[in-house]
Amino acid sequence: MQSAADPAQPAAFDILAAHVHRTGHTVTFHMTTHGTAGADIPQAGGGLAGARVWSYVWPTSLDPSVVGFEAGAGIHAMAATSHPDFDDTPLFDENRDGDTGNDGGVWHSHWVVLAPTPECGVGALAVKDIPEGTTPPLPLTWPGVPVLLDSPGYTPVFDGPEITVNAVVAGGAEGAAFDGVTAALRVNGDLHAPLLCVTDVFDIASGDLSLPGRVD
Repeated sequence: MQSAADPAQPAAFDILAAHVHRTGHTVTFHMTTHGTAGADIPQAGGGLAGARVWSYVWPTSLDPSVVGFEAGAGIHAMAATSHPDFDDTPLFDENRDGDTGNDGGVWHSHWVVLAPTPECGVGALAVKDIPEGTTPPLPLTWPGVPVLLDSPGYTPVFDGPEITVNAVVAGGAEGAAFDGVTAALRVNGDLHAPLLCVTDVFDIASGDLSLPGRVD
């Protein structure tokens, strides 16, 4: 998928191309930007409430159940994120300092389930909340946060304008639809539903989130 340059957007999040391909069960998510991918991260605010999250996202037509979420739960996406104010990958030590709880600012990957959420604004999406008192199906590497988010440990690789994430999808992903998005999210100030809203969209590869790409 090709996308025209937009000088009005931050160069590191201005999408020029996005594609997803597979080799067996390994699915490669790839994006090309107008600037240096991953060069910019959000400024730390000092706490979880109101924390900012910047992301490279590949929404797909894959059912969330392929990684362990409830079938039909929402829009299943791969995301690479940075958020210096909190860590949501408790199984992994991305900065290799011996502490698994202090490296949220290092770019890392998530499977997320997105859903339209009016509380975030007209037409806005959020990472889907887990209602209090419910126990939906969750992946084994779910990090314990009350949203449909998984921390599988796939390391994003940056190379100049390129970002690549290699993931495993049981059953494969041949023919799945996809798109490319760069966006900012924010943790709700009262840490309540919705917990994590999409607040700004920098760029959408298709222009309209129509998922025109196909995994080959």
